[in-house]
Amino acid sequence: MAKSRVLFGAVVFAATSIAAAAFAANITDANVARTSADTLTITWTDADAVDVFVSSDPAAAPKAAKLISKLDADGRHQMTTDTVSRQYFLLRDAKSGQIVRVAERAVPLSQGSNFRDIGGYPGADGKQVRWGVLYRSGGTPLLSDSDVSMVKSLGIKDMVDLRSSEERVLAPTRLDGIRYAAVGYSIRQIMAARPAANTATTGGAISQIDMGAAYRGFPTLLTPQIKLLFAHMLGNEGPIAYNCAAGQDRTGFTTAMVLSVLGVPRDVIYKDYLLSVTYRHPEFEMPKIDDATAATNPAAAMFAGYQRDPAYARPQPLQDASGTPYLAAAMDEVEKHWGSIDNFLEKEIGLTPKNRERLRAMYLTN
Repeated sequence: MAKSRVLFGAVVFAATSIAAAAFAANITDANVARTSADTLTITWTDADAVDVFVSSDPAAAPKAAKLISKLDADGRHQMTTDTVSRQYFLLRDAKSGQIVRVAERAVPLSQGSNFRDIGGYPGADGKQVRWGVLYRSGGTPLLSDSDVSMVKSLGIKDMVDLRSSEERVLAPTRLDGIRYAAVGYSIRQIMAARPAANTATTGGAISQIDMGAAYRGFPTLLTPQIKLLFAHMLGNEGPIAYNCAAGQDRTGFTTAMVLSVLGVPRDVIYKDYLLSVTYRHPEFEMPKIDDATAATNPAAAMFAGYQRDPAYARPQPLQDASGTPYLAAAMDEVEKHWGSIDNFLEKEIGLTPKNRERLRAMYLTN
């Protein structure tokens, strides 16, 4: 009888613990924002108190990180920092033990554009895309010396440039010392998406590009570059960065393919895509083009036209009048011609189901 009471008590205790865990609060809406030049503000939502840890290692366990706020119940913590090292935060629910990792989305560069981490998004099997391993960016021709140091401190091993041959000549990257790869093609392949009335090579407003047509061409245009990027990812030699000029269009489609492989929901992919409007700095994406260069180089003429247009000074909307992201045109094109993203990636990029499983194992975390 005594043994029965002990067994019964253990069962009740286990059931109570499971029920308590089921009703334990979860950390949601975790975010890190730079609220001043030297201040990061970490925010979250949780009915329970939270322990806040910080580390320069994106994969650090709590015991290897620094505790900066214990049993924090107000959903907000500020930390003084610098722009020399990147910080990652662990939020641990004091009751359930749930851990959420979060970091500043954009890398704080003084003369960079749209350089950001795509970690932290919800992926397959309830996991999260790892922070600190995949970076998307605009062009990097005008980075300051301190920016170059900051980017190199991220440990990036490979950089895949999605830009055309002409763009890479006009605006070479300043990130020397990082393995660099690109596949040549002409910017004319994108310029061809202009309406017939605007085909002159004298440059002009960004709106002259038929965005839907340009995006529908991305699956074919970018197949060699996406193959290259996934080959580096499967090699798993370290963090990877990839970029185009603005870090939004070609980079946006490429990011959509990467996040799709990792099981990130489509609506989250679109939200990440739209962040380019927040993080772009067009003035740092292309050096000033002089009239002499523009007169002899069609690609230079196009960018010189952008630079003369006041609209160039600020990021343009990435959705049409109905609110549909331009990226949707590329995704629709993939699904129309290949049936699904997975079919496109397998038939055109060479990613087998086994490859996709490997990528999820490498780039997702609990």
